[in-house]
This record gives sequence, structure tokens and C-alpha cells, in this order.
Amino acid sequence: MRLDKFVCKSTPLSRKEAVQAIHHERVLVNGVAILDEAAQVHENNHIILDGKHLVPRPFRYLLLHKPANCLSANISEPGKSTKYPSVFDVLNIDNSSELHLVGRLDADTTGLLLATDDGRWSFTITSPNSDCSKVYRVGLAKPLGPEVADTFLAGILLQGERELTLPAKLEIIAPTQVLLTLTQGKFHQVKRMFAAVGNKVVSLHREKIGAISLDVPQGQWRELTEAEVNAMG
Repeated sequence: MRLDKFVCKSTPLSRKEAVQAIHHERVLVNGVAILDEAAQVHENNHIILDGKHLVPRPFRYLLLHKPANCLSANISEPGKSTKYPSVFDVLNIDNSSELHLVGRLDADTTGLLLATDDGRWSFTITSPNSDCSKVYRVGLAKPLGPEVADTFLAGILLQGERELTLPAKLEIIAPTQVLLTLTQGKFHQVKRMFAAVGNKVVSLHREKIGAISLDVPQGQWRELTEAEVNAMG
């Protein structure tokens, strides 16, 4: 963890205040003043601010139900004609600057997001080797034939790509509505996959990531249970 982040996570200081404290030699790491706020520190380091031993607050692990028309980002972003708030602003989460999202959803996509301040945990989930499944409910412009499920299972060559997508499970639950399970996260992958078979996504909602299912109303959030955290780690 960066030294300035460690100080923020152990005190009420803002990032700017933590950096000032570091630059003024008020922070000691194993008895030595470290002036670089980006220096990496670890749990077993003895870190002191103004003579007080620092102990970081426990990591946070959150489940969010993202509404449409907000960004998977920490900071709201002004647009040319409108303003898209960040999902953290919409959900009114305290100290959201300490958190990062585990993966993203497009502005018009709704559903499950995970957020944490534990970088090791999020890396385990997002690593290409994690094989973490994600389930999406997809609304389509046109009905799908049953043969499309075999196409998705075999892999699809997306425009601009050189390799087929990994096998994806497609379950048709209504003429224009399906459940799609992916273990990849290519750019706009769901929309591009259906475009490749001559269809168009008109609604997209993520219901599940790994062992964690969305179970709170839109625009709400909750902390993950210890069992959920461990299941993903």
C-alpha cells in the first residue's frame, strides 16, 4: 500500500494532508522519515505519525446496485450537455475516495458492482486467470434462435479481434431476453457479441459476479459478508 494511502486509512487526514505530513517528516517508517508519499509499505512495518503508532482501519467490501446514467468511477464527470454522476455519489457512500470498483459497467448498464479498498482482493477477481464468471440479463431488439447458444459456446470472433471469445453460456428465457454468463471482460463485450450475430442489445443488467448475487434495490448498497469476501478471494 502507498504510504499516503496508509496514513489516510489510519487517520482522519485527507490525501492532501497526509502528503503534507509526509513531506514535513512527521511520518516515520521503521524509525526512518520517508518523504516519498508513493513509497510502498506493508502490514508488518511500524509506522508512526507525530509519535503515534498508526493502525489502518479494516478493509471495506461493498455490493452496489448501479442505476442507469451514472459512471463506474469515483468522481462525477461533466458532459457536453449533461452531467453523469459517479456511482459513489449516487449511492452516497462515505469516504468513497478510499474505494475502487472491481470492474466496470457502462453508463447505461445497471446492476451489480463490487467496491473495495483491498487491492489484493480486487486483483484476484479481475485477473485474467481468475476465471470469475459474470451473469448478465440482456434485452435484445430481435428474437434469438436456439442455435445461437451453440455459437456463443463455441466462441465468437469480434470485430477488431484476432481470437475467438472464450466459451459463454447463453440461456434464452424469453424471445428477446437472455441470461449470458461470461468469464471475460473485453471492451463492450456483451454488445459486440450480439452485434456479431446480427442483433442489438437494448438493455443490459448484471445479476451476479462469481458467488455474489445482487440482492438490494437499485440505488442501494450493503457490505459483503465474510463468507462472500472469502468466496471471492
